[in-house]
Amino acid sequence: MNREQDLYPPIKALLERQGYAVKGEVGAADIVAVRGAEAPVIVELKLRFSLALFHQAVARQKITDHVYVAVCKPTGRTARRALRDNLSLCRRLGLGLMTVRSDGAVDVHCDPGPYVPRKAKGRAVRLLREFDRLQGDPNAGGATRHGIVTAYRQDALKCAAHLAEHGATKGAEVARAAQVPHATRLMRDNHYGWFERVEKGIYALSAAGQVGLKHWACSWEQDN
Repeated sequence: MNREQDLYPPIKALLERQGYAVKGEVGAADIVAVRGAEAPVIVELKLRFSLALFHQAVARQKITDHVYVAVCKPTGRTARRALRDNLSLCRRLGLGLMTVRSDGAVDVHCDPGPYVPRKAKGRAVRLLREFDRLQGDPNAGGATRHGIVTAYRQDALKCAAHLAEHGATKGAEVARAAQVPHATRLMRDNHYGWFERVEKGIYALSAAGQVGLKHWACSWEQDN
């Protein structure tokens, strides 16, 4: 489908099967459907998701609570995520969502309705745990020059700094001195490539670790 007008016939057919009288381009609305004395249904059309589409749909909510957005069904590598994210946005805004496949089939992903968010308690717990572990305020509300400073990275920096000063050291000693209880596991997992295993339970700073300490020097100095 190459034009917004191509979305109209399959959506009109879907609504007519549900008993609506349907007309296109009524006032500022792309599609208006009426059934008896019920409030009208409005559908705003775009070939793909856009901010303008959501602006138009939200404006139509001044007329009726029954507002849908309709787009061509996304395809490609990011299609599933695009559909999921925009479906979530539609629900939050109280909008319905339709997508039209290349063969003309219409999928109704959600109907308009009040949004009642479900709190993810596990995410809240993880967020507060990260807040408690993060020392200082190294990110100042945004990314640093090299990326985001996480509590995990701060722990890795503590271990790396200890090894830089003392050389190859037992993991248990690093854990005590650097105050990183999971130091041995952190160095064994070696997520950043900063550590190298000298022998069982003993680790040294790798060349990448030396570079990492320099790159993250500002974050390290701020919090120590």
